[in-house]
Amino acid sequence: MNTVAILVLSMPCVLGFNLWSGFQPLGAGTSIMDLEDFLVSDNILPLGSLVYLLFCVTRKGWGWDNFLAEANTGSGLRFPRNVRFYVTFLLPIIMFIIFVMGYWNRFFA
Repeated sequence: MNTVAILVLSMPCVLGFNLWSGFQPLGAGTSIMDLEDFLVSDNILPLGSLVYLLFCVTRKGWGWDNFLAEANTGSGLRFPRNVRFYVTFLLPIIMFIIFVMGYWNRFFA
């Protein structure tokens, strides 16, 4: 299944500079590679990290105490307990702003 998925999902990259070079999905001066970059860099990465963060710190996911127990397992630097407010509330806001700025820079700037 992975081989088929990789072959199918890599076709826009393979064909983007030859057969599909005239296809401009995001307007003039763009290519299929720009669309792929937009999908990955401005959508999948910020939203994926936001979902992962919310899973680690909310009760409906892993939960803060379980996250701390896992992060502080073993030897080495400990994850500080006193950053809970920052990680739970401020960091998701910052990540959402990064997500919105990707759209702002792409479509309004």
